[in-house]
Amino acid sequence: MALLCGSPSVTFPSPTFPHHNNSTTKFSFVTSQFPLSNLSFSSIRTHFSPSFIVRSQQDTSLVEEDPRFICLEPEPRFQGPDIWNTTWYPKASDHVNTEKTWYIVDATDKILGRLASTIANHIRGKNLVTYTPSVDMGAFVIVINAEKVAVSGKKRTQKLYRRHSGRPGGMTIETFDQLQNRIPERIIEHAVRGMLPKGRLGRTLFTRLKVYSGPDHPHEAQQPIDLPIRDKRIQLQS
Repeated sequence: MALLCGSPSVTFPSPTFPHHNNSTTKFSFVTSQFPLSNLSFSSIRTHFSPSFIVRSQQDTSLVEEDPRFICLEPEPRFQGPDIWNTTWYPKASDHVNTEKTWYIVDATDKILGRLASTIANHIRGKNLVTYTPSVDMGAFVIVINAEKVAVSGKKRTQKLYRRHSGRPGGMTIETFDQLQNRIPERIIEHAVRGMLPKGRLGRTLFTRLKVYSGPDHPHEAQQPIDLPIRDKRIQLQS
């Protein structure tokens, strides 16, 4: 870049039509000397193409440059912290299963949908400031008295659960009341599973849910604490 600004004269090639010699194509150039005092960019654009060759008297190297930016200094590179790579992402040590919190909740007279959404939020870890959608950051949740979960309206007789054996005509349909009498744990598991991600992460998160009918559970060693519930309408109003 300093060749044009520092040297007293610049040699520019003037291309002519190519001529053939011994079946090989060659280009002949006629050089012209211009003093820097009479040199202007308008004259360069008039007589030469935008891409030309600059030859220095001190240096014989050839450099292709644009005449509009030949005397401009390059801008300095940004010096400072890399602000584009500072996003925090949890590592394996941030979500160890043995360090996760265990919660317990009694499902007696609690609305099924509101209870399931609260459980799903804590299993996913949405209540934490370190929540990351693609990482298992949540806790374990224990549900007791699953047979006493409540629903509103006429859902006990109108809400249907379907399952299929995989064979032709193997569809089985039963109401909420029938399934609650047969397998009460499956009702809460079905509701929470539908609120978790679909895929490998969702299957892993579903194993954090422990549902039991009755007040007893085998997780006393984990010292579970009460599940914090902020929904004021979760309890069935008599």
